[in-house]
Amino acid sequence: QDKDTKMTEFWLISAPGEKTCQQTWEKLHAATTKHNNLSTNSKFNIPDLKVGTLDVLVGLSDELAKLDAFVESVVKKVAQYMADVLEDSKDKVQENLLANGGKVLTMIYLSFEIEKSLKNHSSSLDTVPFLLIFKGVNQIDNDLKARASAYNNLKGNLQNLERKNAGSLLTRSLADIVKKEDFVLDSEYLVTLLVIVPKLNYNDWVKQYETLAEMVVPRSSNVLFEDQDSYLCNVTLFRKAVDDFKHKAREYKFMVRDFQYNEEEMKADKEEMNRLSTDKKKQFGPLVRWLKVNFSEAFIAWIHVKALRVFVESVLRYGLPVNFQAMLLQPNKKTMKKLREVLYDLYKHLDSSAAAIIDATMDIPGLNLSQQEYYPYVYYKIDCNLLEFK
Repeated sequence: QDKDTKMTEFWLISAPGEKTCQQTWEKLHAATTKHNNLSTNSKFNIPDLKVGTLDVLVGLSDELAKLDAFVESVVKKVAQYMADVLEDSKDKVQENLLANGGKVLTMIYLSFEIEKSLKNHSSSLDTVPFLLIFKGVNQIDNDLKARASAYNNLKGNLQNLERKNAGSLLTRSLADIVKKEDFVLDSEYLVTLLVIVPKLNYNDWVKQYETLAEMVVPRSSNVLFEDQDSYLCNVTLFRKAVDDFKHKAREYKFMVRDFQYNEEEMKADKEEMNRLSTDKKKQFGPLVRWLKVNFSEAFIAWIHVKALRVFVESVLRYGLPVNFQAMLLQPNKKTMKKLREVLYDLYKHLDSSAAAIIDATMDIPGLNLSQQEYYPYVYYKIDCNLLEFK
């Protein structure tokens, strides 16, 4: 698809059936394709659901608006968390958010899915599909919280350890840097110190270290490691000269690091790091799979809610018997304004009949001008920009 002209936004609209619903569809299709393909259109089939009283429908219209907002928020959360988990490969987010094995956008066209699943529950519009959708999506929301919390803890602990292994030579872990042979160990008299020497002062160190205190072992200093600014050097001396040496070294900006070589501790640190790293890798695959599957589930649920909203709103606006055609439009970005005008011309005549059906004092959410833009036809936007990760 041409990125510049295609929107990742869809308009789900409905208009009353003319002589037949097919005619309503053909009229819309002709009007939008006559002017340079203003949109890509398809029929959106919603089965005839059992309709309760007008009061029930008005209440349901409100409930569905809330459910729509809730399901959309969960779809967004799952998509956003997928982006967090994929870290460096955010460009892979799109391909991982394939709903139902097909591209998200094609997903919306799968109205037969909706037809099938809503038909199975056509006993009563206001209970079964509604509750099933809420329960299913609520479960996804709760599972996501639990899984995200566990994975984020693991990631946080690993980052803390990695931070310990980075940073300046004064603070970072030395487990990966120093080796046993860098130290004189188990000696009653001798001890090896680690000193951080700024690179600018290294020549001074070479000249001075043997004379900073009495009883420094000659030629006992080597550079063990370097970062951008400093060298890490070892030096061996008699234990009783240590305080003297530290004090004198500070005058020359040589920092003696408080460090005891302890193989067990260092091994434990390394093992912890490896364990966390392995755990993270182990959890990564199943987590991404779970996110894929549940993104798909939540997304399908979202489109189901949109279908129910179109049905309820169309019955409220156009009256009984149920006779309307729902249609899905994918507008072209550059001609959206033109598309709005064409749709208005096509359906402006509905306003008078809509006003006749609906008692002016009734609070129909679709007609509440303060809440959303009002159009003479039933209109819901499906905004897939939430899945666009830069």
